[in-house]
Amino acid sequence: MTMERLWNGNYIKVWLANFMIFFSFMIVMPLLPLYLSEVFEADKHTIGILLSGYTLTALLIRPFSGFLVDSFPRKTVLLISYFLFFLFFAGYIVATSLTMFAILRTLHGAPMGAVTVSNSTMAIDVLPSLRRAEGIGYYGLSNNLATAIAPTVGLLIYRHCHSFNMIFTIAFIMSGIGFLFNAMVKTKRRSLQSGVRKISLDRFFLLKGRYLGVTLACLSFSYGVLSTYLAIYGKERLGTTTSTGIFFSVLCLGLMASRLIGVRTLRKGMVVFNCTLGVCISLIGYFLFAGFENIYCFYASALIIGLGNGHMFPAMQNMFVNLALPSQRGTANSTLLTAWDVGIGLGVLFGGICVEWSGYSAAFWLAWIINAIGVVFFLICARRHYLHNKM
Repeated sequence: MTMERLWNGNYIKVWLANFMIFFSFMIVMPLLPLYLSEVFEADKHTIGILLSGYTLTALLIRPFSGFLVDSFPRKTVLLISYFLFFLFFAGYIVATSLTMFAILRTLHGAPMGAVTVSNSTMAIDVLPSLRRAEGIGYYGLSNNLATAIAPTVGLLIYRHCHSFNMIFTIAFIMSGIGFLFNAMVKTKRRSLQSGVRKISLDRFFLLKGRYLGVTLACLSFSYGVLSTYLAIYGKERLGTTTSTGIFFSVLCLGLMASRLIGVRTLRKGMVVFNCTLGVCISLIGYFLFAGFENIYCFYASALIIGLGNGHMFPAMQNMFVNLALPSQRGTANSTLLTAWDVGIGLGVLFGGICVEWSGYSAAFWLAWIINAIGVVFFLICARRHYLHNKM
């Protein structure tokens, strides 16, 4: 039997649109602590609170995004959320005060939360059913490529031009291009359930995914601490501003390598194996980062964390989708991303408090401890629950 083509025109457009989402997001994110510190003279604790607002708004909108994607035409929801995501970058350019920037950044989390749910659900819809697990693995490469390229571009601009407005303008343009890609996607008319459907908690959160959600929140807590305070840590403790861009590049090389290797086992349905391998490898990487303060372990930890997350995340997404009915794909994706946001937000908030009170070393050890709790919980509880409840 001939398998359907994985890289069809619609999938490529959605894949490229996702790349633009994360390029726009990642070119800005690592430099925001420096921007707030240099332009508005915000202290570390204030930076942590302001940046966690974005994640909190994204977190609050996620469950409603899944509900909207499952209840209304998905392309319409996708285009509205993508356009708002694109539009908010213009606000960064004109923000003239810390309060104005904080409001814009916090509100921007809403379309970001909605567009990532709707775009990933659209990707699942346009994938051939027999190649869905594999396609989800490749879909994440768009995130990884953007994460590898965007911070490096942003940091080079910062180093040579010292222009934050140029960085915001590039984010604005790239997200606009992504919107155009999604506008060109051709979708089949999806039959929506008629009549009034009973509102229940499972339409906003995939209750079967709660154990996986706890695991993912613990894992993303660690990434929230590292990704937010990496630039300032590199500048203050390692004495360089270029190390952050290299760190993200090395991390994403690990992500891409493990995704490309992992799709072979995903194609065979070995999602639990991929996830188990990934969480264990990442734990080693976070230990290396927290335990050794030198440039060699700094880059080695990036590669190991990338290898681990590249195995873990697509497997985890497949596991969420496998726990859901076809009519709950949006809810499955929103629950996955909600769990990720919870961890990131808590990591940014408590990481900032820990840095202010005890320094970077304590914050990174906290990140490792929470990661270890997540790994143990997955091995003991979440993995068994998934095997008993998958569709």
